[in-house]
Amino acid sequence: MKHFLMRISKTFIFFSFSLLLISCEKQDKSTDFTAEHLFTAGIEGPAVDRNNNLYAVNFESEGTIGIVDTQGEVSLFIRLPNGSVGNGIRFDKEDNMFIADYVNHNVLMVSKGGKEVSVYAHHADLNQPNDLAIAPDGTLYASDPNWAESSGKLWKVTANGFELMEADMGTTNGIEVSPDGSLLYVNESVQRNIWVYDVDKSGHISNKRLFFKFPDFGLDGMRCDNQGNLYVCRYDAGKVVVLNKEGKVIREIVLKGKKPTNIAFGGPDGKKCFVTLQDRGCFETFQASDSGRNFE
Repeated sequence: MKHFLMRISKTFIFFSFSLLLISCEKQDKSTDFTAEHLFTAGIEGPAVDRNNNLYAVNFESEGTIGIVDTQGEVSLFIRLPNGSVGNGIRFDKEDNMFIADYVNHNVLMVSKGGKEVSVYAHHADLNQPNDLAIAPDGTLYASDPNWAESSGKLWKVTANGFELMEADMGTTNGIEVSPDGSLLYVNESVQRNIWVYDVDKSGHISNKRLFFKFPDFGLDGMRCDNQGNLYVCRYDAGKVVVLNKEGKVIREIVLKGKKPTNIAFGGPDGKKCFVTLQDRGCFETFQASDSGRNFE
């Protein structure tokens, strides 16, 4: 009887452990949200509005923005004017859309409920406004990489224009603000660094320090959840890595594609992550533990 109970106990432990492994495997792998190759290799953005619509740039052709409904069906939202091509997209609290236009060195704006595109800010000397972050007070920040020289800059963007925050950086790319607006994160794709700055009440930055350095592969878009954890797209590694506020890896999500370009939070509870994949021209999705920042 004792040996029988021991066998039952071991079987139960093994079965429970197997279920745990299966659960973890499901939790830490993505699934497809849209069909492949509906977007070009320039798929980026992505961002979710207050109605839970998902957007990304370069749907079917360059210079467009596609809109994705909650079932993963994609259609054309707008075509950008004057040869503009978008990259990062962000929404403010009023649901106005801001688009980094790297061709014409603009941040473009589409007002809530409309489709007319206007120039929010312009600076002829930019390399290319690439990715955008938005603070709780509506201040925008833009990364500005020079891929040919593996260098970059960092800008603050308001309706008054672009203000240079830092020059002579590495290839600035992914950028994000902490939930309370007190920190700004910027990564350098080629150098594989993530830097963090303190942000004051005027939106200026100081006290730059290294937050995390990866030993391999590239970096692209980043987003924070409402607990301040940072979700980082690992270009060529086919992963999203989650770092806590202390800069420790707490989770890795394995993607089907190898070239994630950016990430956004959405879904009814804000816990659904949407990742753009350059090599697949589509969205993949996975579930986060916490909602995205509450003002996005």
